[in-house]
Amino acid sequence: MVPEQYLRIRVLGTRGSVPVCGDEFALYGGSTSCYLVEAGEERIFLDAGSGIVNAPDALPRDPVILLSHMHVDHLLGLGMYSRLAQPGTTTRLLVPARSEREAWEKLDRLYSPPLWPIRLCDYGGDLQVNTLPSFMRIGEVTVHTELGSHPGGCRLIKICFAGKTLVYATDFEHDDDACARLAQFAGDVDLLLYDGQYDEETYATHRGFGHSTHVAGLEVMRSSGARRLLIVHHDPHSTDAMLLERERSLGRSDVRFAREGEVIEL
Repeated sequence: MVPEQYLRIRVLGTRGSVPVCGDEFALYGGSTSCYLVEAGEERIFLDAGSGIVNAPDALPRDPVILLSHMHVDHLLGLGMYSRLAQPGTTTRLLVPARSEREAWEKLDRLYSPPLWPIRLCDYGGDLQVNTLPSFMRIGEVTVHTELGSHPGGCRLIKICFAGKTLVYATDFEHDDDACARLAQFAGDVDLLLYDGQYDEETYATHRGFGHSTHVAGLEVMRSSGARRLLIVHHDPHSTDAMLLERERSLGRSDVRFAREGEVIEL
């Protein structure tokens, strides 16, 4: 039987900076960045924030986790991802680093005593850590990465499968050059995930923090020809009411603010 050819994304965590909880965050969610891409039988995680604890346990194939960068909110959930502790399982982790040794050194800064009880390599499962390349194949899936615009660096990630394409542009701060590069990288993409952490007023006092606005995201959508736009990396101070108002003010069916738990079919 030929595997079903589809590209689907499950939103597991939408927040930037830190997780939040409470009734005022119930709609858009409080977990930090994590998105599960289902491409046929392949399973690819984009980042491993606290949202990865929401991932399903049963997967058709060993998953691959792609880390856009090494800030804590994007790997906060890795130590609690249940699969890493399951004997007989394999998980591949791709880290933005110059070498495998450097990748492990970066991971050990958080996941080792005294900040964490044990190192990730001491879990019961088989964790394979490699560097994140500019191009790779995962089965029939192709993955491209390129440097984005964020303090300390962050990788833009493009996933292509079965004639569909998505681009993940988290922790991205807009300027003319950065937006031009992103628009070219995301040319005619089916879905663009774009960091819209701030509204315009908040961004004015947070320039240089490495984040953007949904207004800038709309411009990248236009210039790239992206068919759909998903705003991600919500500010922990933005309540459901605030995000809902921003979303409704756009009046567009092709632009949404990411909601934890939603599934998007491409």
